[in-house]
Amino acid sequence: MRSVTSFNDSWIFSEGFAAAEAGKPLAGTTVSLPHNAVELPFNYFDETSYQRAFSYQKVLPWRAEFAEREVSLVFDAAMADAVVYLNGEKIIAHRDGYTPFEARLTGKLRQGDNLITVKIDGSENPEIPPFGGRIDYLTYAGIYRDVWLKITDPVSIANIKIETRDVLSDAKSVTVGCDLANPQGLSFSGTVTALLRDAEGELLAEAVGESGGESVTLEMSGLTGLSLWDVDNPVLYQVEVQLRTDHGRDLLSSRFGFRTAEFTTEGFRLNGRPLKIRGLNRHQSFPYVGYAMGQSAQERDAEILKSALHCNLVRTSHYPQSKWFLDHCDRIGLLVFEEIPGWQHIGGEAWKEEAIQNVRRMIERDWNHPSIVIWGVRINESQDSHDFYVETNRLARELDPTRQTGGVRYITDSEFLEDVYTMNDFILGNEELPGSNRPRTALRPQEECTGLSRKVPYLITEFGGHMYPTKIYDQEQRQAEHVRRHLEVLNAAHGSPSTSGAIGWCMFDYNTHKDFGSGDRICYHGVMDMFREPKFAAYVYASQCDPSEAVVMKPVTFWARGERNIGGVLPLIVLTNCDEIELRYGSLTKRVGPDRQNFPHLPHAPVVIDHRHFTKDELGVWGMKWEDAAFTGFIAGKPVVTLHMVADPVPTTLEVEADSETLHAEDRDSVRVIVRALDQVGNILPFLNDAVDIAVEGPARLIGPDRIVFQGGSTGFWLESTGKTGEVVVTVTSARLGSAKLELSVAGAASA
Repeated sequence: MRSVTSFNDSWIFSEGFAAAEAGKPLAGTTVSLPHNAVELPFNYFDETSYQRAFSYQKVLPWRAEFAEREVSLVFDAAMADAVVYLNGEKIIAHRDGYTPFEARLTGKLRQGDNLITVKIDGSENPEIPPFGGRIDYLTYAGIYRDVWLKITDPVSIANIKIETRDVLSDAKSVTVGCDLANPQGLSFSGTVTALLRDAEGELLAEAVGESGGESVTLEMSGLTGLSLWDVDNPVLYQVEVQLRTDHGRDLLSSRFGFRTAEFTTEGFRLNGRPLKIRGLNRHQSFPYVGYAMGQSAQERDAEILKSALHCNLVRTSHYPQSKWFLDHCDRIGLLVFEEIPGWQHIGGEAWKEEAIQNVRRMIERDWNHPSIVIWGVRINESQDSHDFYVETNRLARELDPTRQTGGVRYITDSEFLEDVYTMNDFILGNEELPGSNRPRTALRPQEECTGLSRKVPYLITEFGGHMYPTKIYDQEQRQAEHVRRHLEVLNAAHGSPSTSGAIGWCMFDYNTHKDFGSGDRICYHGVMDMFREPKFAAYVYASQCDPSEAVVMKPVTFWARGERNIGGVLPLIVLTNCDEIELRYGSLTKRVGPDRQNFPHLPHAPVVIDHRHFTKDELGVWGMKWEDAAFTGFIAGKPVVTLHMVADPVPTTLEVEADSETLHAEDRDSVRVIVRALDQVGNILPFLNDAVDIAVEGPARLIGPDRIVFQGGSTGFWLESTGKTGEVVVTVTSARLGSAKLELSVAGAASA
């Protein structure tokens, strides 16, 4: 029977690498994985600092259980050009920073200690996607995902592929393809059994087959009483495959769901019903540590997208992301557009072959995820390349005929080889360019982008972004325009029956190369900042949820007389899913409904309060007294939410809030902590830029510096466990707001 255990602890990390030294213990620092080779500042750094070679070493002592068994190390990912050595002998090289690879140690392990050495080269090698051009994100060097020690009998299960049929019928079917691993080329005969279980582990069906070769396919049909996987009810099932041969046994399981997903000329359909896609793009980066965040942080990002932003889809821009993230998308019902690594540049023949292999690696790793509804098989925003993209599409369809392919472009009249025309439409804002005679346009007609005379399945995969970068501390008027642009594009997508939906750029700000961003190595393109604190535009997405999920009411204002040009707060957008908003200002009270004139297609149009509702004399002019305000949201005539905003905000409260009160001791578990400066009624003070000091006592480590500065009235940090259990006390101190304490506990190991 197989054993798969964490191999993350007690690595020795050192800078540089020499092949001649791969068999010798090196001096260095003890680290645990996931690990970032160079911990970077928040901004203003030299991104070339990690673009070089590093070494990771760990001793693997001989164990009796290794005898006559298959032993390997499985790397979930390492950035970027990885080579694994065992006792100085090269075992495997892997030239992709985003997919897993396995280093087979069988037959090369010796009695006593065995030295594992891993060379990581963070250089941007032009023969490896996504490198060769300029890319608008960073590729942080390191073994930044988990590593596992895998032990199996000589013949084992290599992979499971689960396909469902008759999904919308009362009687459903499941096909289970089981690939077998037999690296020693042994003659064998065996039995493969597939067991279908529900979420509670109850056995629902089974199928048995015989195999003496590499793979076997089993089918279970006539399955009744099963539920569909849906965004609102993500029911998961599990297939457990058991292998028995004359060389031993194995067991491997995988979760999946029964669902159909189809992009059509009339929009996207999930389980046969129309669903307008409303999503955001996500990079997998974090402040200071880049890609090197483990399970909890990955799952938290999925939670934010689903439960805070109320998106129904995420695009994994621009590479396959953590299995922890995808697993959680399955659990919570968040759809996924997953794509191969790349950004605009297409390299030579070796480069293209590597990209084609990336299609295979991505699909074979992730084909059982019900959340994934489309494969991205084109280099993001690249030019056409007929033979290359014919092959990526052919391979994707061969490996997984159950999902459609897409290829994200920004050029128009692009050769359409995929099943879905996926388009980055940045037309909004082009009216500002010299010589433009096009009026303000949210999205172009489909036919203008495709160059085709017919409708095809169509999805907007990016908009916004570099067309209007916005910081969380920017002036209110700029943030209001940022909000309006996201509103206009989502409204246009909802108003186009043939458009499957729109995926905004992007979830949060991210570090990038010097060629992009605001000069400080940050692209401020997110609807959230890098700590996942919402800008006003985040509430464009959140407000589209049904009030039964959450009541949303966010006025797009800091509520000050002199923040905007000329003065005042009008026009005032209130992002909400309420039926009406009542604004009380001094002795005046006005109730306003959604702006259906300008946003007729959104599920929940914003309320826009302007001079139709308040005259300049009612709200006052420059030099007049500024009053407090109270906003109240009404649904079905009843008040459901109230927000007070004061005319004289002063720093009153230091709020410190963690995503969880518990960390796990093992595998570098982490938790996000947000710090906010609040006024006397609990609103964020957007222009307070004081520093705060952080002190941590107990078995946890602060990621990043211990003195940080508010941006937009808030800031944040992550804590990670150190391998020990116990209580953690975090003290955050502000010169103006005093100290606030946070108590956390570090418990046992995280669950796999």
